[in-house]
Amino acid sequence: MGAEEPPVPRPVLSPLPLLAVATAALLGYYWARVPRRPLLAAGPWLRAFLEQRCPAVGETFYPTPWCFEGRLQTVLGALLWARPPVSYRSEVIRAADGGQLILDWAEDANSNWHPDPCACPTVLLIPGLTGSSQAAYLLRLVHRASRAGYRSVVLNHRGCRGEELLTPRTFCASNTEDLETAIAHIKRQYPQAPLLAVGVSLGGMQVLNYLGRRGWAAGLVAAMALCPSWDLDASATSLEQPLNALLFNQRLAASLRYLISRHRAAIREKVDVEHVLQARTIREFDKRYTAQAFGYRSCCEYYQAASPARWLHRVRVPVLCLNASDDPFSPLHAIPVEAAGHLPHVALLVTAHGGHLGFLEGLCPRPGSYMERLFTQFISAVFEHREELRQLEGDRDGAGEGAAGQGAA
Repeated sequence: MGAEEPPVPRPVLSPLPLLAVATAALLGYYWARVPRRPLLAAGPWLRAFLEQRCPAVGETFYPTPWCFEGRLQTVLGALLWARPPVSYRSEVIRAADGGQLILDWAEDANSNWHPDPCACPTVLLIPGLTGSSQAAYLLRLVHRASRAGYRSVVLNHRGCRGEELLTPRTFCASNTEDLETAIAHIKRQYPQAPLLAVGVSLGGMQVLNYLGRRGWAAGLVAAMALCPSWDLDASATSLEQPLNALLFNQRLAASLRYLISRHRAAIREKVDVEHVLQARTIREFDKRYTAQAFGYRSCCEYYQAASPARWLHRVRVPVLCLNASDDPFSPLHAIPVEAAGHLPHVALLVTAHGGHLGFLEGLCPRPGSYMERLFTQFISAVFEHREELRQLEGDRDGAGEGAAGQGAA
């Protein structure tokens, strides 16, 4: 018998060619479909001001190639937010209903460089849901404003800064009484200082609702809303999609339940605390607590009252709003792009990507983001070129009335 021939070894396939093909395909898709210039919807005068003074509104946004999808931007944005050192001086003020509000004033030497400290421009920041002055995204905005030489102060939501809740009421998107109280207090302390309000997420909704209700009497030189939800019912529906529910809805509902549990002694006067603590989604929480605590007959009525889109046509202060079209908290179909284009005091900037408070850009996204750059450029433009903004006040009697019907439609 002849010797058996040795088996022919099978060639080992290297994964490198497949990896190279996959990487090339991803990069090809990225460069062909992902980088886009933001959509800017604004009246002609405000558009011209922004295009001249805020270069970011016309720049192509290059989201981080390995996490450009909206949910990834949202999650990684929260994880990668650096926490710059910010020192605060806390001030407690009383609200008309007996509640207490905590204002955190940033203590930064840069803001003292102003030739007249009493007239130093001031940025009032309002955080998102259950947020406070210690939230990473707030610390970064405060740090940016301080570096630019401006005074910063954060209005904390009731019960979210570690203080005791003195009333059954916490906060919600539709109620702007605490914001009104804070603005009046700041203007009494610094009557000569121009004041600009910046709201983030739920805070942005509060700012927009405040502007719509107060009109010319808002007491602000300008405002900014970062990632606001425009239609609360649409936002709640988006967050109830399976993946969004797992990533965001359940976590936010848990933080709201913790807030209620920590302040149950004050809240149980108004609602059934145990029933509220069984809420597993934001909509369930709003049905069981928010609507009842703030006097609405139903969650639907609260959502209608809190949606900023219905107030937009009444805004009389220049406001820049930033949203991403892939924000899981604010679906694209609910963003009032068409209405904003007809309103003289509203500018709406929509990026193709960015998620919710993400806006990571570049291969290595830290230490900044597109949102931060836009924030810095806008507040600097407003404070350094106020005379140009005052031209929008020239039509107090008729400005926006023709567009009001279009904005309300």
